[in-house]
Amino acid sequence: MPPTLPVLYSFRRCPYAMRARLALHASGIAVEHREVVLKNKPAHMLALSPKGTVPVLWLPVTQGAVSGQVLDQSLDIMLWALRQSDPLAWLPASDAGMSDALALIAHNDGPFKGQLDRYKYPNRSGLETGAADRDEAALWLHTLDARLRAQAFLAGEQFGLADAAVAPFVRQYAHTDPGWFAAQAWPALVAWLAVFEGSALFDAIMHKHAPWQPA
Repeated sequence: MPPTLPVLYSFRRCPYAMRARLALHASGIAVEHREVVLKNKPAHMLALSPKGTVPVLWLPVTQGAVSGQVLDQSLDIMLWALRQSDPLAWLPASDAGMSDALALIAHNDGPFKGQLDRYKYPNRSGLETGAADRDEAALWLHTLDARLRAQAFLAGEQFGLADAAVAPFVRQYAHTDPGWFAAQAWPALVAWLAVFEGSALFDAIMHKHAPWQPA
């Protein structure tokens, strides 16, 4: 018998999975959480999404979806969840606001994520050091800091879609070399990240789960 709740395949430290969990938690949608061991990915997850990355959300029965629908892009999961239920008003209220949020997310997922990967794992790209990519990525982070000097959150006066989608990646960048990050001249960015990491929302989605095993 298939599960009646949406099934989320996730990995605790993956920033893509983090932002999917953030939106699902904010929406109030209950899911069956299946924690993945990346070196031993579940066969069922791979059958649903052969690309083999998390998160994967399987909507087996209801939840306003075609039976068996699979969402395997984190932003798609976020938007699906928030369009079902958005009690915290994370979705932008206007087309212009949505375009702005999606532009921030596109840069995060494109140029910034590439620079972050080369900074954090330079050897994977045949580099001796990730310093050049760290510094390239920092240029965009300074634009975020300027934005956050003018408003409390990337989304405006309250935490929203753009914040939830971007914060897990900025967190990963910050934790690559915490001392260097803290020494940079982006106080608003540091404060914004601290608010995120200290929030009940972040705490709720970072609970540890035992690796899922099929019955």
